[in-house]
Amino acid sequence: MRKLAAAILSLILSSSGLCAKSATQEAPQTARQALLEMFFSKQSGTLLKHLPAITRATLEKSGAMTSLQQYSMLAGQFHMQGKSFETFETGPVMLATSDPKTGQKTEIVVDNDSLQGDQDDIQLSIHTYKDNQAQRTPFMPVIVFSMKMESGLWTLNEVAFTIKLPLADPDFLKSISDGMKAGAAASSPQIHLQSMGQASGQTSIRPFGSDATILASVRMILTAETTYAATYSAVGYTCTLSDLDGFGAAEANEHQAMLISSGLASGRQHGYSFSISKCAGSPASTFHLTATPTGDAYGRRAFCADQSGAIRSASDGTAATCLSSGTPVQ
Repeated sequence: MRKLAAAILSLILSSSGLCAKSATQEAPQTARQALLEMFFSKQSGTLLKHLPAITRATLEKSGAMTSLQQYSMLAGQFHMQGKSFETFETGPVMLATSDPKTGQKTEIVVDNDSLQGDQDDIQLSIHTYKDNQAQRTPFMPVIVFSMKMESGLWTLNEVAFTIKLPLADPDFLKSISDGMKAGAAASSPQIHLQSMGQASGQTSIRPFGSDATILASVRMILTAETTYAATYSAVGYTCTLSDLDGFGAAEANEHQAMLISSGLASGRQHGYSFSISKCAGSPASTFHLTATPTGDAYGRRAFCADQSGAIRSASDGTAATCLSSGTPVQ
């Protein structure tokens, strides 16, 4: 009788163990979880783990595998910048970062998650906030990560990057209207007396931008920098104006982000010289932007700004004065 009771007890305990094991068995990883693991896991090698087998083999053969390791942990880079970030495996927001020093917050939002069999296309957009106020930009980047199941593991098969122009959005239309007004003001000729020709009554007609035009250009660069840093988080802010250029490449990339016009990206426009400097950190988390008068515009105010988005001016026209003790522009 005791042997029978012991056998029954053993069977019950064994069954309980099987049930517990079944209950704790992990659910299969989703494509979204795999994408998060690729870029934000604290474990090394997760980016390579979710690349297609043929891609890993090619990288291994070319010797580029080691170089790619440095991009496999973006989470560590956020910590190095002093930014806090949080990932979400479900819900409309996939990732949120915030910088306590600047009051800036960035969210990566899931616009669409289309799962069809062994392929999942995840469409993401980037939204930035400053002191809880949404920062609008005329160019709205959209990224689609195409994940494909390979040998029971989700792998990143394709990345598509596009720029949306919200033609019916009131804020976008207002920015277009303001830009056209600024352009019209810039094209109006301004008459300046030449020092050498004043006695003879000769004049020189040279167009250059009004303060409103220069400020519009400064704000455009600031918006482009914010979008650039959010899009190319491994780089951060850029100190090369041509990286923000809007033309010249088949697709947007970190050296041709398609965020500002080529004229502005040249650094010379409306009688002013535009320059970005002091990109500190890796990725860069700070920068200085200056706009100083040149040529016929000498005697005008200088303008400057940084990653905070605040714009200042200096009546002596120099970048140094503006950066050190500039007056805030309303």
